Amino acid sequence: MTKDEFEEILKDTNDNELIMLYREEDENAKNLLFYKYKFIMDILISKYKLYLKKLNVDYQEINSECNVGFSDAINHFQEDKDTSLPTFITLCVERRIKGIIRKYNRKKYQNQNENYSLDRTFCDGDSTLLDTISDDYANDPLKNILEDESYNDLVNKIKNCLTENEYEVFALLYKGMSLPEIASILNKNYKQIDNTVQRVKMKIKKILLNNEK
Repeated sequence: MTKDEFEEILKDTNDNELIMLYREEDENAKNLLFYKYKFIMDILISKYKLYLKKLNVDYQEINSECNVGFSDAINHFQEDKDTSLPTFITLCVERRIKGIIRKYNRKKYQNQNENYSLDRTFCDGDSTLLDTISDDYANDPLKNILEDESYNDLVNKIKNCLTENEYEVFALLYKGMSLPEIASILNKNYKQIDNTVQRVKMKIKKILLNNEK
């Protein structure tokens, strides 16, 4: 299928329809969703490119893990949650990339220390996507930042004061995305994202000032 054909079909098809067909193993739906959102994987691979290169990670492995993350996102996305599909794809794919980095870091450390157990498990290295999205805070990118109650209380205050759009931008910003990357992921222009970030900063500043009183 050509680029023009993809674009023409996407004009008349929404994501929810494509997701339903994707889950029914419809190859055209898979190709359309991949075509539409592959740029997110490209952004994330570029973001971690130097680090992955330093760890000598094979590109095929990176690509494979990104595809798994992409499939996870499509299969487990829930429309009624606060997070949009592009944001959820970002979170799932980045989780897989970070998993690769953890794995190669462990290998690097194990090679340097022969006494270090190859069978040792890590508290942050074996959780799956299903473990993360199976509770009441599904799709919440801020869920496991810290267990500290005061910090979580602050995060909840921030989340509650932001609009859905502001929170989505905040979540991506927190994940280390640049403004141009966020604009690309959310399909908005740079000025819109910049204005949203300024509003978010003002709201957070107000919360922090109130907490100091």
